[in-house]
Amino acid sequence: MGKGDQRSRRGKIWRGTFGKRRPKSGKRVAPATAAPAAEEKKPAKKEAAVPEQG
Repeated sequence: MGKGDQRSRRGKIWRGTFGKRRPKSGKRVAPATAAPAAEEKKPAKKEAAVPEQG
């Protein structure tokens, strides 16, 4: 195992790819239980008033 191995960390670094062995930093998935709570706190968007043509 080494630079040529696609499954090792060193191989991923050498190729410049990411995966399970070398995940991208900063890309973390939030737990499924926290996602609905965040959606409820968002304020509702107000629709823009469109002037009537007449």
